[in-house]
Amino acid sequence: MQKQLIQWYQQNKRDFPWRKDQDPYHIWISEIMLQQTTTETVIPYYERFLENFSTIEALASASLEEVYKMWEGLGYYRRAKHLHESAQIIVEKYQGKFPYEYNDILSLKGIGEYTAGAISSIAYGKQVPAVDGNVLRIISRYYLLKENIAETKVQKKIYQIVQELILNQDASAFNQGMMDLGATICKPVHPLCSRCPIQKECLAFKNKQTDVLPINIKKIKKQEISYITGIITYQDKYLLIQNPPGGLLENFYGFVQYDVESPYSFVSSFQEKYHQDLIIQAHIKDIKHVFSHRTWFMHVYHFVLEHEIEGMYTLEEIEALPLSTAHLKVLKAYLKFM
Repeated sequence: MQKQLIQWYQQNKRDFPWRKDQDPYHIWISEIMLQQTTTETVIPYYERFLENFSTIEALASASLEEVYKMWEGLGYYRRAKHLHESAQIIVEKYQGKFPYEYNDILSLKGIGEYTAGAISSIAYGKQVPAVDGNVLRIISRYYLLKENIAETKVQKKIYQIVQELILNQDASAFNQGMMDLGATICKPVHPLCSRCPIQKECLAFKNKQTDVLPINIKKIKKQEISYITGIITYQDKYLLIQNPPGGLLENFYGFVQYDVESPYSFVSSFQEKYHQDLIIQAHIKDIKHVFSHRTWFMHVYHFVLEHEIEGMYTLEEIEALPLSTAHLKVLKAYLKFM
C-alpha cells in the first residue's frame, strides 16, 4: 500500500509553490495558512506573505499590524498572531533557524501534532505521521473502521496505524501522498475509487461502504449573534475601533456594533459610551458572516457624527489597516449603496 501510494504521488503530485523546496520556514507558513483554508485561496496569500517576510527574522521584526495586514481576508486570524510570536521565539531561542527536533517544533505556538509531523517529514525526512482530516478519512475507509473519527481515542488509533505504515518508508512522499489522495480522489463525498492507487486492498471499497465511511459526528454548539453595525462618518472619515487582545478578531479593526434591537438603541448605546450624538441616515444592508462556531447577523446602518472624534480614518488610511473580513463586507456594502 505504501509503495503504491508513494509511486502514485511521485507521478501525480500537485504543483504548489511550497513544494518547490524543503525549506522548513516555507513549509511552516504554508501549513499554517492551509489550516481551515483551501489551497487555491492560499497560493496568492503565501506568495505575498513571503515577498514581505522572506525570512524568519523579517517576520519576527515586523509589527503585528503589518503581519495582520498580509493576512487580511484569510480568516482565523489567531494563526497570524501565533506565526509572529513563534518567529520571535525562533530568533531568540534558535538563532533564527527553524528547529529540527519534533518536540521543539511542536512547542511553537499554533503548531499541533499534524503540523509538526508535516514539517518534520517534508522538511527533514523524519518518519513522523501527519494525520489530518484527509488521513483520518483514508485510513477509516482502507481498514473499514466503523468508529467515530471525531473521537480522540479513534484519532490516536489511526495515528498509531500511520506510524507503523511509514516505518522505513519515504515519510515525506507518504504524508504528501495522503494529502493529495484525500484532496483529489478519496474525497469526503463520492470518492473516485476507479482512479485510486490503493483501491485493490481497500476494505470500504470491497464492502461498498465508501459512501458511508468515515463516521464523523462532531458535537458543535454554534452561537448566533445579531448586531446593529454602524458605519459612522464625519465628512470623508469613518469611525473604526480596534478589537482588544484575547478575543475574536483580536487587534483587527472594525466598525462599531452593538447587540441591540434597533438603530435607535444603537444611538443610545453609542451616546452612553462616547458622549456623542448620532444622526441615523439609512439602512444599508443585512449581512450574514459565518465563523467556525458562531454566526454574525449584521444589520448595517449609516450614522453621521456632528464633528470628528478620535479613531476616524479616510478610505486611503483604512486600506493600510488590517480590517476583518466581516467588516470588509460591511464597508463594501456601504460603498456600493452610496
